[in-house]
Amino acid sequence: MSLKARIDEEIKAAMKSKDKVRLETVRSIKKVILEKEVSVRASGAETLTPEQEIEVLVQLAKQRRESIEQYRKAGREELAAKEAQELAIIEEYLPKQLSEEEISAIIDEIIAQVGATSAKDMGKVMGPAMQQLKGKADGKKVQEIVKAKLNS
Repeated sequence: MSLKARIDEEIKAAMKSKDKVRLETVRSIKKVILEKEVSVRASGAETLTPEQEIEVLVQLAKQRRESIEQYRKAGREELAAKEAQELAIIEEYLPKQLSEEEISAIIDEIIAQVGATSAKDMGKVMGPAMQQLKGKADGKKVQEIVKAKLNS
């Protein structure tokens, strides 16, 4: 089942169960997917590829994480809690997130492949790492691990 079809089913289910947060979140996902589809039509594509769908979801999850951080800094826990609920719903559609150990092992392989030895080689590692880990790991977490490995 495509993500779009799954989203439509989720909207119906959320409406029936009167789950307001889920309904709002799933509708916002659908809105962003439709906007992205309109933007790719210029290049001749009718629908999004699975990779593009994951990009949309990753972007939405990243926005929620940043909002949570900002709300907590401002002492607005009720808003941070709402964003956290939305983040949890968005993450249901993303591929399973890798653990820190799994990310670390993949980064070790990439460092060995590109021959990185110092912090100057961070760009050489981050490109392939993000390509391989897209949707499976948070970019900030990947960056922290790469930085720690190259600085040691």
